Amino acid sequence: MAGYLASDARKVTTHRLIEMKREGEQISMLTSYDYTMAQLVDRAGIDVILIGDSASNVMAGNMTTLPMTIDQMIYHAQSVVRGVRHALVVCDMPFGTYQVNATEGVKNAIRIMQESGCDALKLEGGVEIRDTVRAILDAGIPVMGHLGLTPQSINKFGTYAVRAREEAEAEKLLSDARLLYELGCFAIVLEKIPAALTRKVCEQVQVPVIGIGAGRADGQVLVAQDMLGMTNGFSPKFLRRYADLSAVITDAVGQYVADVKACNFPGESESY
Repeated sequence: MAGYLASDARKVTTHRLIEMKREGEQISMLTSYDYTMAQLVDRAGIDVILIGDSASNVMAGNMTTLPMTIDQMIYHAQSVVRGVRHALVVCDMPFGTYQVNATEGVKNAIRIMQESGCDALKLEGGVEIRDTVRAILDAGIPVMGHLGLTPQSINKFGTYAVRAREEAEAEKLLSDARLLYELGCFAIVLEKIPAALTRKVCEQVQVPVIGIGAGRADGQVLVAQDMLGMTNGFSPKFLRRYADLSAVITDAVGQYVADVKACNFPGESESY
């Protein structure tokens, strides 16, 4: 079942995303890291589900995305794929699996695709990983690019502040975006860059540009737990919360605790 918000019951493909850009239809994208959440997100009609290496933060409580291993990403991706019928499923290649050289990158990319069953992979970086992106694409694996704030490079940046405010960095980002498009990437994520720069990228590449903290683009992506209000202490300017599940879950668990303590659960109707 595609879901009540989905206008097209067909499985979303990379080709369909490019069609959506041409037709002016915005692309919706959210993260998922497990089977249950993936089912719910897919049923609601999302276009793209990302198994982000942000699982390192959201699921494991790490400060950065760097600790995620390829085995952990494959585990999360397998769980998500089992719950999806409609959305395009994209998996992040974790830190260290594609930066060494193209041969190592292709080997790891093939392994993730074979073992997870996902539809495409996402890599962070531009000209620095050009050969690896080309080799992965040559292996028949769709690639989504990621520019701007690239969390796997946090130790290089030293901050999660907005990127590409200065002319030199903005020009490099534009050049990298054009390169990723010319290499054959089917989409590009732009994270935490000025909205005016995002508009320039959207105009200069013919594939979808997905923004997160980057203003209006061809689509948007958020971490599901953030927009559902499940995470606390994280309130960047770009985040819109669509629910307060933190309060809902805490209240529900609290009521369960109270009922157990008061011998109000289970009742006769809940007993065999």
